Amino acid sequence: MAIAVLISLLLATATVLVHYEMLQFAATLPSRLSYPARPRILIVIAVVLAAHLAEAALYALAYYAMQTHLKLGALVGHLEGDFLDFAYFSMATYTTLGIGDVHPSGAMRIVAGFESLNGFVLIGWSASFTYLTMERFWDEKRESSVSAAEKA
Repeated sequence: MAIAVLISLLLATATVLVHYEMLQFAATLPSRLSYPARPRILIVIAVVLAAHLAEAALYALAYYAMQTHLKLGALVGHLEGDFLDFAYFSMATYTTLGIGDVHPSGAMRIVAGFESLNGFVLIGWSASFTYLTMERFWDEKRESSVSAAEKA
């Protein structure tokens, strides 16, 4: 169990760092692009989604290693027998969807619990970041509308 907690803490640290760096990249990217606000926000959303997919992939790799190399549990249920089982379970857990057709056993359950909490926090962070980014774009649009009206 101690190993599962350590793996969970390492994964949480790694995903927070990945998330921070990706959001930092997304925050500075729009100012470097000369696109209108709509395409820029789509790019920001794409970066945010890529961050979440990368983070869920880290957990999927950990589940794979825990089952095949460390023997710290297994995924059980309706499995197809390939890495997609781990990716599917990780995404369902990360998003707190928790479908239940695939579930962990052994120490892997601890990591899955951490992943749900970690994913919930990171998704909330993304929602806040996206709102603030949209607000900045809306302010830019308002300012450009006011400037255009003053010139007329």
